[in-house]
Amino acid sequence: MKRFIGALLTGYLLLAGFSFGRTDQKPLTGKISISGAWALYPMALKWAEEFQKVNPGVKIDIQAGGAGKGIADVLAGMVDFGMVSRDVHPQEVEKGALPIAVTKDGVVATISEKNPFLNDILKKGLTKSHFLDIWITGKITTWGQVLGIQNKAAVHVFTRSDACGAAETWAAFLGKRQEDLGGVGVYGDPGLADAIRRDALGIGYNNINFAYDAKSLRPVRGIAIAPIDLDGNGKIDDRESVYVTRDDITQAIANNIYPSPPARDLYLVATGKQKNRAAVEFLRWILTDGQKYVSETGYIPLTKEKLGEGLNKVK
Repeated sequence: MKRFIGALLTGYLLLAGFSFGRTDQKPLTGKISISGAWALYPMALKWAEEFQKVNPGVKIDIQAGGAGKGIADVLAGMVDFGMVSRDVHPQEVEKGALPIAVTKDGVVATISEKNPFLNDILKKGLTKSHFLDIWITGKITTWGQVLGIQNKAAVHVFTRSDACGAAETWAAFLGKRQEDLGGVGVYGDPGLADAIRRDALGIGYNNINFAYDAKSLRPVRGIAIAPIDLDGNGKIDDRESVYVTRDDITQAIANNIYPSPPARDLYLVATGKQKNRAAVEFLRWILTDGQKYVSETGYIPLTKEKLGEGLNKVK
């Protein structure tokens, strides 16, 4: 799939003559508009804040609303960039979507801190098969089934109601698409996190930066992270214990310990020839100087090779 998308993208670039042409050194002025994925929203806000410190004549408007909104807005010409937290689909590339990877993060399973079985869940973890039977087949309906005990407390399953990268990425981890995920639909990352916090028997999924507190780096108050038992041995081993702090899990993603998906690249998507000079320079800055803010904001830096690929597209 990725090769197919790459081939389509290369062909489109040649046909469209896509170019982020070099600009002169006059002070930057203008407006930049961005919409889309909740996953990229905190990072985009940080980038905008720092970029505007050195370019006070530039105004940047950023609106979250899900990856589906981001791709729709940019393809409709409503924004300069769409924030997209999943692979761009071939049909979107055919319509002119030009994705540039800017950072990386992941999606985690979330449960309530008040879950009566929390200690056992943290010790044993959940396997991919558990998640499949919770969100896809519906075979698991109680926490007793999850833990292999006699208990009929129901599992309350939540998912995202909006078209989004978090749901698409979580579904991809299970070999499915967002529309295959069962559960009560909730809008947005903040909404889903709040639903889990309020329901002691709930389970959902969140982007890392909505599951962990930006100051303490611990899971958001009221939420716990349901660890993945990667080897299926019924317990969370040292190598699998990557959820204590935000830094722990971002390091695990960087070291390819956490599975991909739900680890994934995050994109800014443009279309055709970008004529907004401020947008051009902002994107170039993100791929260079702006990368120094990635780790401190709770994201994972891309490789130099991938950043180089992005820079080649803005020449």
